[in-house]
Amino acid sequence: MQKVTFEISMSLDGFVAGPEPSLEDPLGRGGERLHEWILGLKSWRASHGRSGGEEGLDSDLLAESIAAGGATIMGRNMFSGGEGPWENDPNPDGWWGDEPPFRHPVFVLTHHERESQAMQGGTTFHFVTTGIEAALEQARAAAGDKNVAIAGGADVAQQYLRAGLLDEMQIHVVPLLLGAGVRLFDDGLGAEDQPRLERVRVIDSPAVTHLRYRVVK
Repeated sequence: MQKVTFEISMSLDGFVAGPEPSLEDPLGRGGERLHEWILGLKSWRASHGRSGGEEGLDSDLLAESIAAGGATIMGRNMFSGGEGPWENDPNPDGWWGDEPPFRHPVFVLTHHERESQAMQGGTTFHFVTTGIEAALEQARAAAGDKNVAIAGGADVAQQYLRAGLLDEMQIHVVPLLLGAGVRLFDDGLGAEDQPRLERVRVIDSPAVTHLRYRVVK
């Protein structure tokens, strides 16, 4: 059964990006350290067209997520880091070059219209200006019987969570203290408005702790 999922690496003190993001440092100061555990994995390298890499539990978990995904939704900031009209965006084609690693349709939430952009390797970026529900409807249709992955950033994940549209979250907790930056859960909801979560799986590895939660509807 198709699910709407969200997956991200988070520091022990709750940050998913460091402070002061820029074109040169899109994850903010120190934010790249959140992803060091993943860069050498065989499954990550394969998804980026590279050979070799480490096998084992972490790589297997990532391969599981990659295989389950049929479409991705992300915010404008995750796509390019820009804002405003596309002609003024210094990074209008995104961070991933000519052959992005998604290899399926990606729906970018934006306030500015733009034609779809087909890339090498099977990724096509579609730009949605009509809100999170419209993006999800399109992504569901594109994904078929596979999952729709909410890629982020944190604000986009919070929007889908608040709207009751998220089915599952997988958070990779990295033994790292960033001290500042973008928090994953920082939307100001009161206790009575918080969604209920059910722990599905906890897996520990030397580099990271993998937490999976089901959102109770």
